[in-house]
Amino acid sequence: MSAPLGIRVRRLTHRLELTYEDGRVISLPAELLRVFPPASPGQSGLIGGKRLVSLVAAAPVGTYALRLQFSDGFDSGIYSWDLLAELGREQNIRWRRYLRLLEEAGLGRD
Repeated sequence: MSAPLGIRVRRLTHRLELTYEDGRVISLPAELLRVFPPASPGQSGLIGGKRLVSLVAAAPVGTYALRLQFSDGFDSGIYSWDLLAELGREQNIRWRRYLRLLEEAGLGRD
């Protein structure tokens, strides 16, 4: 996936908006991005309590990714263009699965 032409952090709606050359726009909620961080060795698991998390900043990493900084202090995730596109395509499926897993674990979004 190529880099988007436009990258906007929408503070009022807590979303990351990516605009592509073909006019396509991917809009991702901060909560979704926070609970589906890029995988890294030794880091996995279900993350609850992130309903109110917001994006603080989005900084390009070379030509292949964004480093996102969240209001809860998490800022070590490097989200590749491919991962962001995948999250955009699978947003509804991942979100439903996430809510189900939270419920099964007795966790909440707050």
